[in-house]
Amino acid sequence: MKVTGNTILITGGATGIGLALADAFLMNENEVIICARTEENLRKAKNLFPELNTMRCDVSVEAERVKLHDWVISNFPETNVLINNAGIQRMVDLRKGTTDLLGYLQKDGSDEIDINFKAYVYLAAHFIPDLMNRKEAAIMNVSSGLGFIPIASMPVYCATKAAVHSFTISLRHQLKDGPIKVFEIIPPTVNTDLDKGARDKRGQTDRGIPPDEVAKATLIGMEKNDYEIGVGMAQGLKTGARDNFDQIFSRMNH
Repeated sequence: MKVTGNTILITGGATGIGLALADAFLMNENEVIICARTEENLRKAKNLFPELNTMRCDVSVEAERVKLHDWVISNFPETNVLINNAGIQRMVDLRKGTTDLLGYLQKDGSDEIDINFKAYVYLAAHFIPDLMNRKEAAIMNVSSGLGFIPIASMPVYCATKAAVHSFTISLRHQLKDGPIKVFEIIPPTVNTDLDKGARDKRGQTDRGIPPDEVAKATLIGMEKNDYEIGVGMAQGLKTGARDNFDQIFSRMNH
């Protein structure tokens, strides 16, 4: 898959891995569109990289997904790459019943299943008919090493990333005879604001790798048609899930 001359939409592209991907693709002479829920983050991203095209969108809402799709295809009809990257991570103690789940929903309207998984499925469905008409196209879904071996304190996040992995495999099979390549980006812990301070609550001192390392690995994997791009320690979790799940799970959840 070529890494230059594409027109790329990145969800959750104003911060973290999404912004690092936007930077890397801009440096490789691609047209880049990003969306995010927060106008302020979009403005900051635009100030950093004036070449970016931006749109505010809450990808967890179907009406906004439709609006995003229609705006992108209308204004950037050559769009040939969709990167499903938007995500949130929450600590959820299900021994409290729905307290944590509803607490997050009431606080900021965020739902991990809607943002981390449902949005990926529906955005892929919206864009696939358009991408089928391109000479070369791609859908790239960002999962996580925790989709292979979970941290039990974040059960919904880990489950959504496992679902993304499964969905990506099926989608790749469905699209195998057409122009759309389907990639999975599998990061380890990355130094972003994804968890909103949950690492500090867990006493986790390892802040993770810089987002630009994920972006660099993504472009290398994309150019090589490496459809499962395991980055750093996430590759070990992917392998360990097959070979030594119980021991690694126990160590991670000690």
